[in-house]
Amino acid sequence: MNRLGFLIARTLRDEGALQRLSAPQSAVLGDLAGKRIALVGNARALADTRHGAQIDAADLVIRINRAPIPSAESHGSRTDWLALAVRLSEADRTRLAPTRVLWMSPKRKRLDWRTATSPGFYLHPLADYQALKARLGAPPTTGAMMIDLIARSDMARLELYGFDFFASLSLSGRRTADQVPHDFKGESEWVHKLMLADRRIARH
Repeated sequence: MNRLGFLIARTLRDEGALQRLSAPQSAVLGDLAGKRIALVGNARALADTRHGAQIDAADLVIRINRAPIPSAESHGSRTDWLALAVRLSEADRTRLAPTRVLWMSPKRKRLDWRTATSPGFYLHPLADYQALKARLGAPPTTGAMMIDLIARSDMARLELYGFDFFASLSLSGRRTADQVPHDFKGESEWVHKLMLADRRIARH
């Protein structure tokens, strides 16, 4: 597909055409198999920790959206995969240099050509988004979608960093919980139940 074809498919919401740009979900799940994964959220409280070395020691480090890294001591420095629901500036793309970009948002109109043609690009299926939305009773965050995806893989371990469900707000913006469409209490309870059911998952 060329750029014009992409723009037409995006405008017409031709999901089948857009999905042809994506790595199969089975391939993404396969790449997670056997890995110790650090999923790094953007909670401001993470900046007050010293988890950086633990994060960088993971087999795979996945960050979210613009992924601010105020210090390597708290956040680590590696970014292997980047899960997006926003457009990424060239400065952030260069800074993070992910080897795979995952577009998690159902808002296909935000998806840009550079992201859609990046190596290993993955487009999260709308059906998966809708299923998690129904389970949570609210639009899921990018982090929740990634947790759901990773939990379905044969990964060895999933360590969550920077997930306090907006208790300390976000490093990537100034909005309050009332200004975003997510149910953070519901997501917190869902993750807690998930951790009880799957001992491979831990939150720091």
